[in-house]
Amino acid sequence: MHYRSREVVQVRSAYDCDVLVIGGGIVGLSTAYAVTRAAPGTRVTLLEKEQGPARHQTGRNSGVIHSGVYYRPGSLKARYAVRGAAEMVKFCAEYDIPHAVTGKLIVATEKAELPRLHALVQRGRENGIPVRELGPAQIVEAEPEVRGLAAIHVGTTGVCDYGAVARQLGEASGADIRYGADVVRIDRRPDRGAAVRTADGTIVRGRVLVNCAGLHCDETARLAGDDPEMRIVPFRGEYFTLARPELVRGLVYPVPDPAFPFLGVHLTRGIDGSVHVGPNAVPALAREGYGWGVVRPRELGATLAWPGSWRIARRHWRYGAGELRRSVSKAAFTEAVRRLLPAVTPDDLLPAAAGVRAQAVLRDGTLVDDFLIKEGPRTVHVLNAPSPAATASLPIGREVARRALAALAAS
Repeated sequence: MHYRSREVVQVRSAYDCDVLVIGGGIVGLSTAYAVTRAAPGTRVTLLEKEQGPARHQTGRNSGVIHSGVYYRPGSLKARYAVRGAAEMVKFCAEYDIPHAVTGKLIVATEKAELPRLHALVQRGRENGIPVRELGPAQIVEAEPEVRGLAAIHVGTTGVCDYGAVARQLGEASGADIRYGADVVRIDRRPDRGAAVRTADGTIVRGRVLVNCAGLHCDETARLAGDDPEMRIVPFRGEYFTLARPELVRGLVYPVPDPAFPFLGVHLTRGIDGSVHVGPNAVPALAREGYGWGVVRPRELGATLAWPGSWRIARRHWRYGAGELRRSVSKAAFTEAVRRLLPAVTPDDLLPAAAGVRAQAVLRDGTLVDDFLIKEGPRTVHVLNAPSPAATASLPIGREVARRALAALAAS
């Protein structure tokens, strides 16, 4: 450990809270909720730089409650998504949050995809998920406008309003939640806890620090004095809304490429009845780069300076070129959609808000495939929690809370 004197915030004996959480997305709010549920009376303070919760990954996804069918058996993603999907439905029902268990189709449109589709059947069964195989006629029966060679139906997939879930988690946690609190300095002392300074000069002291900063989690880890051994490389996912929502009844996905953590362009009927189309996956030029016009040179420079970024580019340039083509060409994006939904036209695709995926990348260019949670002295860092983290947020929150409370007990 070393501390640069100009960045040090002195830690004093008086604590403002027991557990100090940075980040007001669904994982940070779920962690606060889990801490106060597991250990009533524990004082929790949550700092979020935005003026409200769920302004980034949580509030900009397609609202899908994922089943867990895609994820490697035994992985955190598989275990937490399967468990989290059931818990999310129960949580939404308990608090009267809009949700629906709709099921979804994963459709193979080419012969080369059939082995991967059959592998998903096996993976789903290993993960304890009910999966039903469909032929072309059954696809049309379920989704009259969708075409494919074969499909599987996954019954436990659903949709909900994750922004409402995040707000409810915050209210139910009883935590001291402070919005507009942008963390700029951290002084973490293994023997004393952590003190955090926000941009307005406020200092908050906690006995244990939890980093749920999402798109900025690696930077926050370094502020705390820990080397996360990864970097967040932001990928923007661009969406359209379907002008003719009647073309799609539910949720329709392509067969994903197992080499990438992205699920491909899919069709999602949301809880409000609209149909989202997308996303693609293109490099963002800023951590919160929701359009090509958003460029932050310092953040872009940090991405380009990370060796893993260049190794990804060399390894997957063909895939990346296709994603970029679909980003700049609506005709190319439409072509990708027409593989599943032949009736769609460019005029059917209306621009919608984009999202940015906080993807952890290792130095060797490996895209971290599972959730990644690491610990430091009196600190827990959530370093990779992209999709299906919203689905899995309740189990993730409990795991992070367990680690934070263990550190609290040892302090």
